[in-house]
Amino acid sequence: MLSISISSGPHVDFQENPRLSYLMSLHFSSEEPEAIPLPDIVPIFPLPTVVFFPQTYLPLHIFEPRYREMIQAASSHGQCIGMALLKDGWEDHYEEEPPIYSIGCVGRIISSHKLSDGRYNIVLQGLQRCTFQEQTVMTNYRQARITPHIPDASTSLTSEIRRHLEQTAQEYLTSKKANELCEVIGSATLTDLILVHNLSAGLDLSPLEKQFLLESDDLSQQARRLIDLIRFKLADLQTQG
Repeated sequence: MLSISISSGPHVDFQENPRLSYLMSLHFSSEEPEAIPLPDIVPIFPLPTVVFFPQTYLPLHIFEPRYREMIQAASSHGQCIGMALLKDGWEDHYEEEPPIYSIGCVGRIISSHKLSDGRYNIVLQGLQRCTFQEQTVMTNYRQARITPHIPDASTSLTSEIRRHLEQTAQEYLTSKKANELCEVIGSATLTDLILVHNLSAGLDLSPLEKQFLLESDDLSQQARRLIDLIRFKLADLQTQG
C-alpha cells in the first residue's frame, strides 16, 4: 500500500511511531482487504489532521485514556473503529465533543500492541466509507451509527481517466524525487480502487483536500478531483521555479 502522509496531531506521536512520515519509502500492494460485515454502531476516533480511506492502512499511537478505553472495547467487539476529521475550531472544545465531518471511513484493527504503561500501537485497515450519525452514549469516547456507502461492484475508471491519473501522479512524484513509484502506479495489477484511494491517502494533500476526495459521489469523481488537486500542486511547483 502507499504509505500515509500524516501531520502531527494530539494522538500521533512521531517519536513513538516514526513510520508516520511522508518521507518514508512508499509502496503499493495489489491485494484488496477481505470484505467483512460491519457493526451498526462503531466507536469514533476524531482527529484534526487525518483522513482515512478504504483500501489503505493507518498506523496510530494511542495514549489518551478515553481512546485507550476505546481500543480495549473495540478489540473485544468487532475490531472496528470509525475515523472522522474534526472541523475547524476543534481546539476550543477538544475535551468535549467538537464537530466532525459526517463522512468518514470505518477501519478494522489488524494489529494491536499494548505497551506496559497502557498505551497502544495499532494498525487500521480501511474497509468502507460511511456516514456517521452520532449516538448519545455513556462511554468516555464517541460512538456513531453508520450508513455504509457501498460502491457498485462494477466500479471502475474509464481508460482515459485512469491514464490521466497515472500520468499526472507520475509527473508529480517525479518532481518529488519518488521515481521508484512511477512504474508501480502504471501497473495493470493495481485495481482502480486501490490506485485512487492510496494516492488520495498518500500524497501530501491538506486534510480538507483529502476530505473533499473522501466525500466524492463515486470513484470516477474522486479520481477527477484528485487529478485537479495534483495539477494545482504541479502549477505551484512551477511557480516556485
